Amino acid sequence: MSSARKILVTSALPYANGSIHLGHLLEYIQTDIWVRFQKQRGHQCSYVCADDAHGTAIMLRAEQEGITSQQLIDKVNEEHRADFDRFLVNFDNYYSTHSEENREFSELIYKRLRDAGHIATRSITQMFDPDKGLFLADRFIKGTCPKCKAEDQYGDNCEACGATYTPAELINPKSAISGATPVEKDSEHYFFKLQDFQEMLTEWTQSGTLHEQIANKLKEWLEAGLHEWDISRDAPYFGFEIPDAPGKYFYVWLDAPIGYMASFKNLCARRDDLEFDDYWNKDSDAELYHFIGKDIINFHALFWPAMLEGADFRKPTAVNAHGFLTVNGQKMSKSRGTFIKAQTFAEFLNPEYLRYYFAAKLTSRPEDLDLNFEDFTARVNSDLIGKVVNIASRCAGFVKKSGGKLSETCAEQAMLDDAVAIGHQIAEHYENRDFGRAIRLIMELADTANAYIAEKAPWSLAKEEGKEQEVLDICSVGINLFRQLITYLAPVLPVMSQQAATFLNIENLNWDAREQLLLGHEINKFKPLMTRVESDRIDAMIEASKEVLAEEQKLKEQPTGPLAEDPISDEIEFDDFAKLDLRVVTIIAADHVKGADKLIQLTLDLGGETRNVFAGIKSAYNPEDLVGRQTVMVANLKPRKMRFGLSEGMVMAAGPGGEDIFLLTPDKGAENGMRVK
Repeated sequence: MSSARKILVTSALPYANGSIHLGHLLEYIQTDIWVRFQKQRGHQCSYVCADDAHGTAIMLRAEQEGITSQQLIDKVNEEHRADFDRFLVNFDNYYSTHSEENREFSELIYKRLRDAGHIATRSITQMFDPDKGLFLADRFIKGTCPKCKAEDQYGDNCEACGATYTPAELINPKSAISGATPVEKDSEHYFFKLQDFQEMLTEWTQSGTLHEQIANKLKEWLEAGLHEWDISRDAPYFGFEIPDAPGKYFYVWLDAPIGYMASFKNLCARRDDLEFDDYWNKDSDAELYHFIGKDIINFHALFWPAMLEGADFRKPTAVNAHGFLTVNGQKMSKSRGTFIKAQTFAEFLNPEYLRYYFAAKLTSRPEDLDLNFEDFTARVNSDLIGKVVNIASRCAGFVKKSGGKLSETCAEQAMLDDAVAIGHQIAEHYENRDFGRAIRLIMELADTANAYIAEKAPWSLAKEEGKEQEVLDICSVGINLFRQLITYLAPVLPVMSQQAATFLNIENLNWDAREQLLLGHEINKFKPLMTRVESDRIDAMIEASKEVLAEEQKLKEQPTGPLAEDPISDEIEFDDFAKLDLRVVTIIAADHVKGADKLIQLTLDLGGETRNVFAGIKSAYNPEDLVGRQTVMVANLKPRKMRFGLSEGMVMAAGPGGEDIFLLTPDKGAENGMRVK
């Protein structure tokens, strides 16, 4: 084995404004597997991360919840830690960017950049919310697209037609925070002169620190020329104040990557074997790796190395970017129940299932990964239960009947030598983050082991007199092959591998220890290591995800603050009301809905057009009494797919509920399809 390396590894910082979901977990599981592999090889590898705890969004959510920003980030930090623990993501330190260490490093790096002439200041014009008294980022401004006239579009681009524009170009722009009409206002801002590092970044990005695909993309940006980067935000803002600039705060993306340094500094203060300067000085021989999503590559491969260079710190050894996660071939969807939170997954399924499936599909390339639940079920059940665990369960009983000790000699030395030797290739794939290739080799070895046991059929030999030693020899080979497999799978399946180590009666699963075969070795009683994935558990998880997100949405929609008790406190603008297309309709058919206690299925005549609507009015009306009645419906409500069918609108009703529900009825003479003014 080569001499021990000193390695520092980070994952992108999750924002302290929401829960960890499966899309996040792809990155943290990928990083954790790589770190566990390095530690298994005997290297000094430290894995640090933190919550990204600054920014306007944090401040606004805390205000909405009626708590301080500090209370919010503390609450979310605790939730994030619990989610990572569930999925066995083993950080050496998990911290927060809202820390004294991060404040000190942010100020130090800024001052070094400023004193070296890499900071500029100038006045810029921004959109300002006069009601909230704050400047608005583009995502906090909504209005009508100036190109295609689509409504409710963000302040920088239209999701309907793809056009880009400035917030000032929006038609009827509104603050997404208060609803007020933004005004233009000037403010002095601070800029990092990224263009000062054009030459260094051009060389560094092409030096092997990035995947070729990523490096080529950055080459396009670099050839177009780099520009100054705005690193300041105006008060009110939750973050660190810029030195010598009252009322000005560091933009969240300036201090977020510095959080890697801060988290490691905090770890060093608690570990005698780690020195901060050994890892971050320019002449450091330690390795530094960032694992991130490809959507934030510009921050990590342009802004961050330029900041480090300008402040006289070392740059990353490599920045490893992965793709996005899709579920069943599509973007994660709240309505389909495939936007799954980490906590929800862990309530229904073993987190190690997900770790294995991700590992089996991950490559070193920044390509998207699809979590197909049918394939997920088949692969976990076939590979882990049908192949790996099956070897131990088939052989353990025969060894126990022979006294619990493996054979003193190896009956298939060449086979075991090959199993040990394949570890070198598997290690190379792990090192290069080609986890899928590593898993394929591991499963090929599992196939070889199962084929050997099936061919030798110890269960048949055990019925013959005088074959006890032969049976023990065969099963001892099987157990040794199982030991190799578990060693190779340990970075992916830490819990199952530890349980397997207990069964094998070995102290550790260090990579090089596998070279010493278990001969004359006593094993413990075998206990089941993993159960099969059941499809009904997946279905239940998806349904639970829909319910969890629906409940969260209800909470978001509830009014907060001093007007929360006022039943008419959620005021809207006239323009919001004007969006509703209210039509007079006649109920031409009404039926009970099988399996629904509260719904009636209505067929509505809008005058030349019919609509199907499910209405929750069964407690107040009999379907047969509704036919022929006129009422009012919302005709431009987006259709909603329910398990009973498609609901194409909503009828208007009033009342406290139960039997006291009253359909709105127009005056006599109203015609079907007539708009309600």
